[in-house]
Amino acid sequence: MARVPYFDRSKLEGRAKAAMDKLPPLNLFAMLAHSGDLVDGVTKLGNQILSHTALDPWLREIVILRVGVITGSAYEVYQHRRIAQAYKIADARIDAVIAGDMAVLTPLEQAVCAMVETVLALGRPSDEQFNQMMDLIGLRPLQELVLTCGYYFMVSRFLVTFDVDIETQEQMGGDRPPLILPGMDKAL
Repeated sequence: MARVPYFDRSKLEGRAKAAMDKLPPLNLFAMLAHSGDLVDGVTKLGNQILSHTALDPWLREIVILRVGVITGSAYEVYQHRRIAQAYKIADARIDAVIAGDMAVLTPLEQAVCAMVETVLALGRPSDEQFNQMMDLIGLRPLQELVLTCGYYFMVSRFLVTFDVDIETQEQMGGDRPPLILPGMDKAL
């Protein structure tokens, strides 16, 4: 149960109202709305990460799932398991990432998981790990990977701090809303 009540959307004003009017009725956003106009900037960056990066969508979801696991954010893991499924990633692969079962993953997926753990735990990878990632995915995707770690670390800590609840089916109108992400040809 959330530590404080979710914000009443009818009381929003200005940039916060404009931002929230574009967002689905997720508890994350209802809690974030307490921050006023910050909701605009926070959600814009999240949209950029989800929609306008060169990092492969599955690799991005590996990053987000690992951050969610490491930070103890069940909400983040729940939401991004769904997104990974929308990209047609097999449940066994998603489960392996969540469980940290590296034996099931490809060498690239293992390297991404290791990079997330290093960035979160140490902040700076070794030259060897950095160079390996540069060779595997290149500069721009590597920068996006690190920025994604940082953004979702922030979001996960927010979710955990405020005990944001995973939405019930009733909250979502009896079913989850359609999910359409870049590279998908139809809603999930």
